[in-house]
Amino acid sequence: MIARHGLQASKALGQNFLLDEQLLDRIAKIPGSLKDKAVLEVGPGPGGLTRALLRAGARVTAIEMDRRCLPALAELEAAFPGKLRVIEGDAMKIDPATLFDEPYAIVANLPYNVGTALFVGWLSGQQWPPQWSSLTLMFQQEVAQRIVATPDSSAYGRLAVLAQWRNEAKLALKVHRSAFTPPPKVMSAIIHVTPGIMPENVSARTLERVTEAAFGQRRKMLRQSLKGLPGASAALDRLGIDPQRRAETLSVAEFVSLAREL
Repeated sequence: MIARHGLQASKALGQNFLLDEQLLDRIAKIPGSLKDKAVLEVGPGPGGLTRALLRAGARVTAIEMDRRCLPALAELEAAFPGKLRVIEGDAMKIDPATLFDEPYAIVANLPYNVGTALFVGWLSGQQWPPQWSSLTLMFQQEVAQRIVATPDSSAYGRLAVLAQWRNEAKLALKVHRSAFTPPPKVMSAIIHVTPGIMPENVSARTLERVTEAAFGQRRKMLRQSLKGLPGASAALDRLGIDPQRRAETLSVAEFVSLAREL
């Protein structure tokens, strides 16, 4: 199909095509049974993962901004009547809530250049649980490790706190660079995230602001990195958190407590 449509992965769009059918079927199984379930896929490219999701029985809505890939996806639409809806557009500018009137899973080999931004967007918002039932996403392995990192590790940072404070996040599968066409310079991994219980009396926006400030200057002590947040110093005092600690030593629960206090 790639040869027939003259497709080449675009570096500018962060594309790396995944074509190993066995591997793609394994990825489609990570969220559990997808039979007659709604699934959102971002950046399907020529449709390798799309095909695996359709084989698993999913009803797929795919957002693709690369017009070159649309004829290949149209072939899949014809092969799976009524099961695939392709939307041409930029996933960064499309709210998934406008596409579905039911719960949906998100499964995607995300374009490397926008993957983290999309992920943080899906994790945000005060309304919880979200409309999505799970996130099964391909990232560079370094980014995947940051998502599941624990305190006092070099990978632990804002991404880990935002991913873990009201979700369960796990590294589901490592993917060797040789599985892609063309092979990227880095290894990849699949992250699987399911919504958990929202802590009471916590503003998601406040937590985002706290982590942004704390990890924005991660080498500095909290008293310095949080000084731009009104009331942060007093909140640390009330919680018994030493202001001389650095952000990477605080647990996810301590960040949640700090956001609640503020």
